[in-house]
Amino acid sequence: MALLFSAEEPDRLRGPQHDTAWCDEIAAWKYPDRTWDMLQFGLRLGDDPRAAITTTPRPIPLVKALLNDSNTHVTRGSTYENLSNLAPAFIDVIISRYEGTRLGRQELNAEILDDNPDALWTRGMIEDARVSKVPNLLRIVVGVDPAVTSNETSADTGIVVAAVDERGEYYVLGDYTIHATPKKWAQEIIAAYYKHSADRVIGEVNNGGELVEYTLRTIDPNVSYRSVRASRGKQTRAEPISALYEQGKVHHVGSFPALEDQMCDWVPGEGSSPDRVDALVWALSELSKSRYGPQKLNMSALIKTRPR
Repeated sequence: MALLFSAEEPDRLRGPQHDTAWCDEIAAWKYPDRTWDMLQFGLRLGDDPRAAITTTPRPIPLVKALLNDSNTHVTRGSTYENLSNLAPAFIDVIISRYEGTRLGRQELNAEILDDNPDALWTRGMIEDARVSKVPNLLRIVVGVDPAVTSNETSADTGIVVAAVDERGEYYVLGDYTIHATPKKWAQEIIAAYYKHSADRVIGEVNNGGELVEYTLRTIDPNVSYRSVRASRGKQTRAEPISALYEQGKVHHVGSFPALEDQMCDWVPGEGSSPDRVDALVWALSELSKSRYGPQKLNMSALIKTRPR
């Protein structure tokens, strides 16, 4: 008999006991440490209880700890060993796009990567401020970086939900980034808006023009929306947000593997447009403006007002 559990609900593993567990994509679990701990308490039946883990080797603390555990037996396999079973389109599009990149080394070659020294974020910044619960929130927004086309080589539409509390602490609540047509990504934005009881959608208009607002209004005219235009480069917009992370003021509520990979891998001025990071920056920029006024975000003011 096999039972299925979700890593989004670690406490569901309280009580049940097992002789074997299969943990799939453990590095992408929303609450990896707590879920793993709860599983271990119930892995106690039979003569030799054990767990099998299949995962992309993202360098999260749990994966590193398991690799360094003397009780762990490790096997590795690359995408190239499985080419005969993969669709030609996957080989042409995905492998050609990521081969030779840092993300490709992780996803295709099964390498565990250290932090990129040129990136604006580190995994330590994110990990040290991660939380599982949020306090009362003052404002919630959905940041959107739209894709204007939806073919195989198009960018994703970045959709990230973030919030701020009364103390000026920020919380990333969800990453709903999607590769889809305008109608489908608009539906995803609206679903996230209502799921989190958001106050507003913030959408970039540089690439999509009025596409975001028009598509959202076509589906739901009641959604609160404000457009933003990028008058500065991505690095200039992202640096104040990176500084908030350095100060420990931004908390990820659970884990967002794809977003965090992009944050810790993206180097300003290199590679493709970071859709998830752009959506994150738009959301947190909006919240920080609402907290500190309509002026440009002043980092010295942030440092002075942070509680000691």
